[in-house]
This record gives sequence, C-alpha cells and structure tokens, in this order.
Amino acid sequence: MTDRQQDFSGLKEVGKSHQFSLNKLDNFLKSELPNFSGIKEIKQFKGGQSNPTYLIKTYTKSFVLRRKPTGDLLKSAHAVDREFEVIKSLKKAGFPVPTPYLLCKDESIIGTIFYIMEFIQGRIFWDPDMPDCSKEERKAIYDDLNKNLAKLHDFNHESIGLTDFGVPGNYFSRQISRWTKQYRLSETKEISAMDNLISWLPNNIPEDDDSSVVHGDYRLDNVIIHPTEPRIIGILDWELSTIGHPLGDFTYHLLTWQLPDIGIGSGGFLGKNLNDLGIPNQEDYIDQYCERTGRVEGIENRGFYFAYNFFRLAAILQGIAGRVRDGTASNKKAKKLIHAIEPLADIGWQHTL
Repeated sequence: MTDRQQDFSGLKEVGKSHQFSLNKLDNFLKSELPNFSGIKEIKQFKGGQSNPTYLIKTYTKSFVLRRKPTGDLLKSAHAVDREFEVIKSLKKAGFPVPTPYLLCKDESIIGTIFYIMEFIQGRIFWDPDMPDCSKEERKAIYDDLNKNLAKLHDFNHESIGLTDFGVPGNYFSRQISRWTKQYRLSETKEISAMDNLISWLPNNIPEDDDSSVVHGDYRLDNVIIHPTEPRIIGILDWELSTIGHPLGDFTYHLLTWQLPDIGIGSGGFLGKNLNDLGIPNQEDYIDQYCERTGRVEGIENRGFYFAYNFFRLAAILQGIAGRVRDGTASNKKAKKLIHAIEPLADIGWQHTL
C-alpha cells in the first residue's frame, strides 16, 4: 500500500476538536429520518481537508455526515448547504452522486450545520496511477472520469433545479477576486509567484464566457469506483461547485497530468510512462473531452487556464495553512500540504511566460 493510500483512505477515531454529543445527534436523526435505528458507532474519515466527514453506523445501515468545521472560518468557505443543494439536484438528474437525505441548519445539534447522505461502498484511489489495477481497468476508469465530467458540463443548470446556484458569466474575474481575498486572509509568508499571478491573471482573462455546472475539485480521489467494476458509482466533495466556466473546471482536472510529486493528495503523472499504465496522455484526454462536449476547435488560451488553476490550488492550500495556524485543520497530514504552496505558485507563473 502506498503512503497516500495509508494517509488518506479509511477511518479513524473522531478527533478531539471534531467531537460532539452523540445523544443529541441520535435523538435528532431518529426524529427526522424514517426508520433510523440509532447510532451504533461513529468514525471519522481520514481524507478531507476542509469539511470533517463521518461514517455513522446504525443497527441496520450506514450513513455519511458532512459538516462545517468549528472555529473562525473564511467567508463563503465550507458551504455544506450548497453542497447538499447541488447533490440533491444532480441525483434527480441521474448523475452518479450519493443520495442526500437531510440538511440540518440548526447549529445546536452538533455545533455547526451538517447534512446526512448515503454511504456508497466502493473503492477510492489516492494514487492517480492506481498501482493495484490492471492496464485495462485504468483505461476504463479514466474514460469514465472524462465522460462524467463532460456530462456534468452539458447539463442545463436551470433545467435541473439550480437556477439560483450561481451567477452565469464573469466567472474568472469573480473567482480570481475570491481566491485572492482568501489567500491574503490566510497568508503566512510572502510568495513572489503568487503576488505575480494575482497581478497578471485579472488582465489576461479569455473572452470566452461559457457557463455550466462545475464541480470545482474534480479528480480521481473524489470519486468512488465500483467494488469490482471499472466505473464510477459516486462523485464526492461538491463544496466548491457553482455555475462557472467548464474549461476552468476541466483544466483544473488536467493538473494531474502536470503535477510533480510534491506531496499533495493524489500526486501527479509528471515523469510517468502513461502508455504502459493504460492512462491516456494529456492531449488524447483533451481530445476525448472536446469530442464529448462539441468543442471542435479544442482548447485555446491554455496558459491562462493552467496559471489560474495552479494559483487557485495554491490559494486553497494556503487556506489549509491558515487553519493549521488556527488549529482547525481536519487532517493530521495537513501540515505536509503547506509545503506545496510555493512550488504550485511557481508552476502557475511559468505558464504565463
């Protein structure tokens, strides 16, 4: 088993800063969920840097609880209520997400708002090259990754009930502003490449202003693979979802093909022989997506999209650095991620040159 698989997969005892009254939660769920048989055991998932996530075992079935963390939080971050909303709409549209059961905005129950959803039994891979899979399995899984993201971007957000989920248009300008503010609020040291990107990005936004539902953090370790078949049965972690630019979402997903191994989450493919692994190279993967979404001219302005996404990822990790500083980070490996901020910013800035 790889270090990433050990570090991020599976369960652990609930951390001290993430505990709450089980009796109060048990009584609430018994009153709100039909046939809820009572909490038998609760554990915390190791993975997840942002919103603490728990497995609740009852006497008849299992559920997943996902909550806002406690403590002082950045404005607009940890929006589990929005996450619940998008999952509910996508489930009705036939998209592979867990069934959402209940959103609780009453902070007196466990200390923060939370929601309850279906527990899907399957496989989560924290290594993008999936060392325990066959070449054929890898090829099929990456094809399904591509297909599902294309399907998401083809949804009409209004027709699936997400009319008020976000504001179409002007996406990159708003996102650059948002992540710049959150980066500055969490800043722990000066990084010149981030300062350069903050100056360069707003002045180089492409004219194309397409809009769709976007996931915001679409990568292999945010999907559940069927226990025995090479296909996706659940897509997780919709906290950053909104109405945004599909190419921003897709090129973020492409960072896996460009990332060196700098110790974050799922790592990357840089320096690996993808042909031997059965994984498509970046150009072939782009062609598949463009064919599925009708983009006959391919993807222009890649320098901007990649620079933006490396900047955004560095800003997200800087938010984790801020929570480590404040003692509210939800994963004991979070401190390792902080060392990736500067290398990510450097790679992003290289895409502008």
